[in-house]
Amino acid sequence: MKKRRSDRTTISYGQGMRRDGTRMYGDAAVLQAGKTPGKSAVHSGDFIIMGLVAVLVIFGTVMIFSASYYAAIAESGDPYAYLKKQLVWVAIGTVLLWICYKIDYHVWGKLYMIAFLAGLVLLLLIFTPLGITDMGATRWLGVPGVPFTIMPGECAKVAAIIFTAGFLDRNPRIIENFWRGLVPVLAVAVLYFGLIMCQPNMSTGMTLCIIVGGMVLIAGAKWKHIGMLALTALAGGMLLIFMDEGGYRYRRMLSFLDPFADMLGDGWQVVQSLLALGTGGLTGLGLGNSIQKNLYLPEPMNDFILAIIGEELGFLGILALMIVYLILIWRGCHVAMNAPDFLGMMLAGGITIMIGVQVAINVAVVTSSMPPTGIILPFISYGGNALMLFMASVGILLNVSRHSDL
Repeated sequence: MKKRRSDRTTISYGQGMRRDGTRMYGDAAVLQAGKTPGKSAVHSGDFIIMGLVAVLVIFGTVMIFSASYYAAIAESGDPYAYLKKQLVWVAIGTVLLWICYKIDYHVWGKLYMIAFLAGLVLLLLIFTPLGITDMGATRWLGVPGVPFTIMPGECAKVAAIIFTAGFLDRNPRIIENFWRGLVPVLAVAVLYFGLIMCQPNMSTGMTLCIIVGGMVLIAGAKWKHIGMLALTALAGGMLLIFMDEGGYRYRRMLSFLDPFADMLGDGWQVVQSLLALGTGGLTGLGLGNSIQKNLYLPEPMNDFILAIIGEELGFLGILALMIVYLILIWRGCHVAMNAPDFLGMMLAGGITIMIGVQVAINVAVVTSSMPPTGIILPFISYGGNALMLFMASVGILLNVSRHSDL
């Protein structure tokens, strides 16, 4: 440990610090610590994250079975229909998590342009015969006869994270330049947002923009740039809502302001959600004893599964679930702050933001704290695309933790 006194300030240089007070990343910090870069610097990863994700996935699978029991009987006559599908997605997601856990995260930094193009192509394929329209929206890609669909909007979130991290990793200080650093990243986010809005799916596009915004913030963008962009995004969002008078976005805003004004129409789902949460009380009705899942609450295993959790397990059940999420987000932040280099910090930060933002939005929607959206509860809600992408993303996060000196 060396010390240098400059005027009244004492600066200490420890492991991973340069003389200018900035942090050293990667092999330079490892060498200064007396370690050999490479395999010797790779650890097992953050087992707390592994355990938390396992708990969430198992709990989510149990709740999906409980929430979908009557819906599955009504649709197919098989009460285990949704459970069987979810177990397949869990198995595939586990394999993807393990693969991404083994792949050196620096590979994703090199593939940032490929990730951007892949996300763009998937979003454009929505406008081809491969696009599947359901309930007035074209948000899925599929081939006739193949029992599997792809949601390009979900894939675009991960693609945006990889692109942003890889692009800024070439020159981390470029983010301070509005035109050369910030604009290219925002251009990709706006392009993705525009294509997602054409589906239409404002909530997914909004989530993607928040993720990218959070990433440029932790990358070191200037606060005046962040403030200007935040105000622009807020104004643009409000404009999209109020210019859609009579459309689904405008109706969702009205149902949020007073869901009981149209209890049998646009406010039906939110009202049933609030009834479920109120019925659950402190300790809930017991696992499997939900009333609202008996074909009252639409799609109870998807976006509004938290309402069923609240009804069956009560406030204490939701509180326990939120504590698990908070610990997971804290561990993700811990990995990002201790990442060995800028790329690792950005990837870990982006993935953690994605998880945190979706949890916050889903809870806000279910409790009628914001207009209804189609944002799922990570690792809990039914759906193959989201679960597999989240588990693959956690694999990347775990790989960053493998290279960190945690």
